[in-house]
Amino acid sequence: MTRNLLMSLTASLALAIAAPAQAQEAASPDAATPDQFRQLDQDVQSLKKEVLDLNRDLFLLEEELLFPANSQVAFFISMDVGEYFKLDSVSLKIDGKEVANYLYTDREAGSLLQGGVHRVHMANLKAGDHELVAIFTGQGPHSREYRRGATMNFSKGIGAKYVELEITDRVKKQQPEFVIKEWE
Repeated sequence: MTRNLLMSLTASLALAIAAPAQAQEAASPDAATPDQFRQLDQDVQSLKKEVLDLNRDLFLLEEELLFPANSQVAFFISMDVGEYFKLDSVSLKIDGKEVANYLYTDREAGSLLQGGVHRVHMANLKAGDHELVAIFTGQGPHSREYRRGATMNFSKGIGAKYVELEITDRVKKQQPEFVIKEWE
């Protein structure tokens, strides 16, 4: 069914692209009036809208095919305060296999400090028990190189699962804290 829908969308897109060219060939340059140009412009704008709608639909279908909801798992990074840690990069391993490495720019790290959340990785996992290991690299207290890991065992059931890797400041110890938690 999805293949038929994709073929139909592709055929519609091809017709939408070909229609303005055929209309232009049919009209002679001498006989063109302002009303015809206006109508042609409206047709082109309408076709552009259809193409954008088709593109959005194709994107949603692709996401649905690549990451079905029953096996989907997504990992997010968030930061709070950031007084004791400046994030440079994060590395994720699931069941001993490295699945993601991300190097943060100053702008991206600043966005996290302002309350932003970054989706680091999205994957398909089978139902069952899994182990997540996250390695955070950056500058710790007193501008020293800082590399710290956090581990979590989680169970993947039916349905999507969302996991947050949260970096917070522990004022009492003057150290960053790395917590992995599941979203409900």
